[in-house]
Amino acid sequence: MSNHYYSKTPGTAHNRQTHDDTLRGFPLKFVTDAGVFSKTGVDYGSRVLIETMELKDGDRILDVGCGYGPIGITAAKLAGSGHVTMIDINERAVELARENAKLNRVSNVTVLQSDLFEAVREERFDVILTNPPIRAGKAVVHKIFEEGYSLLKDGGVMWVVIQKKQGAPSAMDKLESIFGEVEEVTKDKGYRILRAQK
Repeated sequence: MSNHYYSKTPGTAHNRQTHDDTLRGFPLKFVTDAGVFSKTGVDYGSRVLIETMELKDGDRILDVGCGYGPIGITAAKLAGSGHVTMIDINERAVELARENAKLNRVSNVTVLQSDLFEAVREERFDVILTNPPIRAGKAVVHKIFEEGYSLLKDGGVMWVVIQKKQGAPSAMDKLESIFGEVEEVTKDKGYRILRAQK
């Protein structure tokens, strides 16, 4: 069980790689490793979310399941004077996200090891971003939606990327039951970007 990217301590042998990428016009560099999500480079779903998400200067943002950091680090670049908190259960991913924030000269981030929202329960955010860990199961994904709602300020927005074949329709239903109205902002190669406002 400890070899899933959503386990706390991956048991997989290290295999560090560095990937260059451009996200939202920013040239970025990411160190990845075995035992973390999408170790061969930024996955397509995250990329669609990054290209679609709307952030304002000064936003307080939470990246749930940050992995090695592509979504949160790009968000930090877009948020200007804002701040991004990045959380992941996977210790290896957390270390990489910290390293990648430094590598890309991003200082307006805090990276925390957290089982779901454990480390940020007292905080409130303008925006929550998530490429949820589908393989961890529907219960975990739905918990991200439910508990995330309570961490959003009034008027705050949750952005979710999910593949149609991995449960986008049930995710949409769940988000609608929590938020009321949910917008499908875009779809690309089977990925849906959902925007839910509190």
